[in-house]
Amino acid sequence: MPRVLIVDDDPAIREVVRFALSRAGFDTLEAADGAAGLAAAREAAPDLVVLDVVLPEMDGTEMCRALRASGGVAAAIPVLFLSSRDDEVDRIVGLEIGGDDYLTKPFSPRELVARVRAVLRRGAPVPPAQPASPSTAEEMMRHGRLALDPGMARVTWDGREVALTATEFGLLRTLLRRPGRVLNRDALMDGAYTVERVVSDRTIDSHVRRLRAKFAALGAAPVETLPGFGYRLGSCD
Repeated sequence: MPRVLIVDDDPAIREVVRFALSRAGFDTLEAADGAAGLAAAREAAPDLVVLDVVLPEMDGTEMCRALRASGGVAAAIPVLFLSSRDDEVDRIVGLEIGGDDYLTKPFSPRELVARVRAVLRRGAPVPPAQPASPSTAEEMMRHGRLALDPGMARVTWDGREVALTATEFGLLRTLLRRPGRVLNRDALMDGAYTVERVVSDRTIDSHVRRLRAKFAALGAAPVETLPGFGYRLGSCD
């Protein structure tokens, strides 16, 4: 049963989210401020965090930034921001610092559940088509020094693991399916998002920017930009 951490200082909101997720088959745990939420995320390693932006002790953006800087499993936990701030700049900031999705209040509990499921599917391991066998050529995707294992939701560069969020994993997998091919933002959105939704160009650019930064930390630059056209996966040599 997937576990979701709900971080919101409003007990009524936490109850609505908890009830909706519990009915949908999710296990939940809660925190009422950012500091407690960060501690719970690091200790319990939930499958996803539903995170309010305006919080006491530590606001949601600070918590998300600290979570991404944690390293290990915690750094890759998907984050869905839930906020009363609906300006585009707030959504962009949330995505820039490591959020995977952004839903504004008031919200539909059914949409929240659909968004949670969609984010989890982006980074979920893909079950093998054939019964019980180790990773095969069809399952393991390789291109130069880049390797992506859908069955383990794991990415490595020259043998070193790269911790990606669910959305970053989905974007990279989409590029890796067509190495060398230029994909525009619509193609990336279709490949990375598992439910139909409108995502702005700036949202995709934010996710790609974070993806490239993680590889840059390893001295790698697998994702290339072609201004006016889109993105492609380079040679990865």
